[in-house]
Amino acid sequence: MIQTAPPAGGVAPITAPHGAKAAFFILTFGTFVVGTGEFAIMGMLPEFASSLGLSASDAGHAITAYALGVVVGAPLITIMGARLSRRELLLILFALFCCANLLSVAMPTPGLVEVARFITGLPHGALIGISALVGASMVERARRGWAVGRILSGIAISTLVGAPFSTFAADHFGWRIAYLIIAALGLLTVAGIWRYIPADAPNRKNSPLKEIRALANTQVLLTLVTASIGFGGMFAIYTYLTSVLQNVTHVPEWRIMIYMIVCGAGMLIGANVGAWIVDRNLDRAALLALGGSAVVMLAFPLVLHNEPALMLDVLLVPAFVNALGPALQTRLMDFAGDAQTLAASLNHSAFNIANALGASLGSALLARQFGYGALGVGGAVLSAGGLVVYLLAIALLRRSGQAEVRGDIG
Repeated sequence: MIQTAPPAGGVAPITAPHGAKAAFFILTFGTFVVGTGEFAIMGMLPEFASSLGLSASDAGHAITAYALGVVVGAPLITIMGARLSRRELLLILFALFCCANLLSVAMPTPGLVEVARFITGLPHGALIGISALVGASMVERARRGWAVGRILSGIAISTLVGAPFSTFAADHFGWRIAYLIIAALGLLTVAGIWRYIPADAPNRKNSPLKEIRALANTQVLLTLVTASIGFGGMFAIYTYLTSVLQNVTHVPEWRIMIYMIVCGAGMLIGANVGAWIVDRNLDRAALLALGGSAVVMLAFPLVLHNEPALMLDVLLVPAFVNALGPALQTRLMDFAGDAQTLAASLNHSAFNIANALGASLGSALLARQFGYGALGVGGAVLSAGGLVVYLLAIALLRRSGQAEVRGDIG
């Protein structure tokens, strides 16, 4: 297959109507709101289950429904909106996000709530992917990594602030009020996008078929496969971290929240440091993230009974894994050609596939009585798998004779 990359010349950065700072703030705030909408249920699952008369395992189906919505919605919605401008898509998708969260609040039965959560997940991937593209279009090429990292940091901040606040709101006022607040924050984002995000020209000549054909690029596919595998290790550990802290490390209940905050801080550090490295050497950023995450995950079983060492590992695992995000998002911009929006959105479908893969691997390891330490080993295998795929992508690129890739994301 012939590898193609966008033209080398690039385009001038797009000017935001009220300044780049305001535009970046609202885009980061938007990913914060979307991230909160995704992670909130994990902290308020007991209250959610109790109010609907469900067991914890049955209540988890709402999480699965949301993840399925992300995987399905990212390509579907992006292809359907191929002829719209990025600003138009952001406005429509955030409006859908608000309405779907309100639908979650209004649904009376567990089955209908799951349907509402599926609908809420539909715009997730496209919202984050398009936000990253808009941010990158407002800076010169050499600062794309910074722009992507800045916007993706909203997701990390949601684990630090949004999810704990949602848990507090659910505990004191009910989970429906928590989702009502998230919907209101989404409405604020719609207003912010309307005012602060630059109006780019829609591509009325584009078509869904053109978007799909532009993805027939080995480098795009291998980058998405890297994401689908490489991110999975974090979820193999994160999904069962509370159980590890309770059953192995024997951490007091009040201190578990500290570990969750440390984990969120690691994600935030990773997004920003990874973005800084991307602007200097994209491949080095990805290789460091994948290789480093494999090493710190291998250390996981060795530190389970040492609380200070475990807390350090809980910081480093998401830091290395999340450093991969800006690298892969930027790499997709380099190779996606006419399918910039679709490729950026699919990156977050891949992220949710990794979520399911990591959680399933962890479940399988525990079901076969390998113990909680095996979660780190399994996670390291996934990181190593992502590393192998990425190295294959580099090797194929060099064989094709493309020593340097230039992207045009305007």
